[in-house]
Amino acid sequence: MIVTRFAPSPTGYLHLGHAFAAMFAHQAAREAGSEGRFLLRIEDLDSTRVRENFAEAIGEDLHWLGLVWDGAVLRQSDRFGHYRSALDRLREEGLLYPCFCTRREIAVEIARAAEAPHGPDGVLYPGTCRLLPEDARAAAITSGTSYALRLDSRKAAARLPQLHFEETGDAPYTEHGAVRVDPLLFGDVVLSRKETPASYHLAVVVDDAAQEVTLVTRGQDLFPATHVQRVLQALLGVEPPVYRHHRLILDESGRKLSKRDGATALRALRKQGISAGVVRARLLAF
Repeated sequence: MIVTRFAPSPTGYLHLGHAFAAMFAHQAAREAGSEGRFLLRIEDLDSTRVRENFAEAIGEDLHWLGLVWDGAVLRQSDRFGHYRSALDRLREEGLLYPCFCTRREIAVEIARAAEAPHGPDGVLYPGTCRLLPEDARAAAITSGTSYALRLDSRKAAARLPQLHFEETGDAPYTEHGAVRVDPLLFGDVVLSRKETPASYHLAVVVDDAAQEVTLVTRGQDLFPATHVQRVLQALLGVEPPVYRHHRLILDESGRKLSKRDGATALRALRKQGISAGVVRARLLAF
């Protein structure tokens, strides 16, 4: 059984980059015939940015492209209890700690460091709150100080000395076969905040397991994220999928298409009278 998924965030309208990702996942499932399933997941955890009209538009755009998903749509906003259960398990294993640092305080601490380590997303969190005594943590929580929950990546690395994920992509930007995981690549990542009950990394792992996804297809820009997600899969005891990272659709200046940069939406192309067939052909030609 091949189970793939397309998991957009309803924070804007779909553009050509989304269309390519959806087509890629859809094709991988349909090539498996009756043994393939293509799922749709709406990643709507960021309540400050998601809009229901964007969620509705996702379904409309996929239908226009001729892509049909199997089964019910999963929405992350309905699954907070599942994320809490995963956090509870990690907490019980002693793998989480509360971080009371503000973004400004983290920036100041990093500026003081002579040589701050970097990860794929920039400078890594320096671990300020990792060494806080338990009584100090308890006092801060009791006082109502806001905090995030971070993964203790050093403890995780000690438990997972020989961890890999399977990559089946065929483009030159990916490694192939069994890829060795670096549990420290992203440092002590945030897994939950007050305003967001689960980070992208945690929610993706929990939801892929719940939907029994066997093949994760996504852009090359998310290749590094697979390291931290594979760590969470191992810590939570879930079966890992196989990965296939594909090329990105770029704009005229060579940048990845982005909602924030005003990438042309599929519905705008539709209003211009461009057919879905033309869009599909254009994407295949990139």
